[in-house]
Amino acid sequence: MNNAITYKALKMYLKKIIFGVLIISLTACQYNNKKEDLYETAIVENTSIQQESSQFPNPKGYVNDFEGIFSTEQLKTLENRLISYEKKTTKELVVITIDSMLPYDTIDDFSTAISNHWGIGKKEKNNGLLIVISKKLQKIRISTGLGTEKILTDEICKNIIDQISIPAFKKGDFYDGTEKTIMALINKWD
Repeated sequence: MNNAITYKALKMYLKKIIFGVLIISLTACQYNNKKEDLYETAIVENTSIQQESSQFPNPKGYVNDFEGIFSTEQLKTLENRLISYEKKTTKELVVITIDSMLPYDTIDDFSTAISNHWGIGKKEKNNGLLIVISKKLQKIRISTGLGTEKILTDEICKNIIDQISIPAFKKGDFYDGTEKTIMALINKWD
């Protein structure tokens, strides 16, 4: 009788293990597929910032053109300028183009969350700056780190956007607008 109970218990235990392995395998397959999805397909049920930030794409460099608004040559030029500036000053200026802010409602929330997630700027200096551009959504945001905002105040950033970025973007010249925005920020930041 004890052998029958032990065999029955062992059989039930093995079924549970096999079922558990099957569930873990299916979950892992779904996770790997989702991991390869790009930003625009990110959908999050839980709105906690920690979970949302895992939906961000990985940075490609200093210029992250996820919306595809720059040519290859333009990307290289902007990237080289920002690399050279970081080497000279240790200040990190990053550009990202997006066609969706999901799961965020505002570009302010999106830019703050992705800046923190990517860790833009040197941690000990908090000297990062992010320019978020969306041609599709017709939005631009300059997000500064705590160390950066002492020099590049909200007022300065707003003036640069209003006087340089938006006029160029309205003409459809996103490269020129971005390049001039970067140069204006660098000139004020130095």
